[in-house]
Amino acid sequence: MAEALGGIDELNSWIGLCRTKIQKTNDKYTNQIQKELKKIQNNLLVIGSGLSGSGLGFKSYEVRRLERVIDKLTEELPPLKNFIYPVGELQVARAVCRRAERRVVGYLRNNAPSDPPLYQRGGRGSSVLRYLNRLSDALFVMARWVNFKLGGKEEVWRS
Repeated sequence: MAEALGGIDELNSWIGLCRTKIQKTNDKYTNQIQKELKKIQNNLLVIGSGLSGSGLGFKSYEVRRLERVIDKLTEELPPLKNFIYPVGELQVARAVCRRAERRVVGYLRNNAPSDPPLYQRGGRGSSVLRYLNRLSDALFVMARWVNFKLGGKEEVWRS
């Protein structure tokens, strides 16, 4: 459990760092991302406390809410046709999210909690795992969106 909790805590800390960095821009676009990141931090605290046995249940609708955020931001971005270099703190948070997801998967595989709100069975596993999976996608889209709105150019990777 310690690895799973540590992964969630590390991710939450990275998102806090991203919030601090984005806050300095004080831009009308990035204020929107600030609110989303704070909501994500709250969800990560719920997930961490649920993993530690607090009895707090993670709500599956948070997965759908996150998917709506991804769709909304993606609509404003140019289509992605190539791999891009990961640049910025949100991309680091994305990679940390993927590691946290792997740690939680390992923990749940070996210690499936009996707490139904934490481990709700569904089409692709628990709502927590679906959330963490979508969260890495959301962080990728947020990184692209912030870069785009602040006038940055994506660097396309060419092999």
